[in-house]
Amino acid sequence: GRVVENISKRCGGFLRKLSLRGCQGVGDNALRTFAQNCRNIEVLNLNGCTKITDATCTSLSKFCSKLRHLDLASCTSITNLSLKALSEGCPLLEQLNISWCDQVTKDGVQALVRGCGGLKALSLKGCTQLEDEALKYIGANCPELVTLNLQTCLQITDDGLITICRGCHKLQSLCASGCCNITDAILNALGQNCPRLR
Repeated sequence: GRVVENISKRCGGFLRKLSLRGCQGVGDNALRTFAQNCRNIEVLNLNGCTKITDATCTSLSKFCSKLRHLDLASCTSITNLSLKALSEGCPLLEQLNISWCDQVTKDGVQALVRGCGGLKALSLKGCTQLEDEALKYIGANCPELVTLNLQTCLQITDDGLITICRGCHKLQSLCASGCCNITDAILNALGQNCPRLR
């Protein structure tokens, strides 16, 4: 944590990108100081920083309005409160990875897409509480979406994915591995609505 605080004090407003992937010793306090000092940060990777909680996202929301890419994968203390904070303070967000943040529900997704309609890449892998309603919010609010990962989101069905197909015509990549409740209807909907699929 002290190292991150020192980096933030030295680099200040110049820092645009930082990866702290797997830095398990970094917590909310260090990232609050970081957010206050590095208000021009655009790309931040906190993948596997297991100590951080919603307090970090509150700090990013308050001070880092230019954030475009955020990776919170495996930060299992993250809840809907984080997504609400990001929605309110980080309107430029284009890429978000909250894989394995299994406390997140449809309410968090609804809050997120309300303020971050420009999302292009969203990874929800292992967010096992998500259901079709969450996908309906994404389909209705994220027309720019290009990449969506729903691996092992076990509750989703055709209904939710069809709304994604109808609302996200720019979709190029979709992962639905392990989603055992979907049928051929999805392939039909993708074929009719997502001509850019790769």
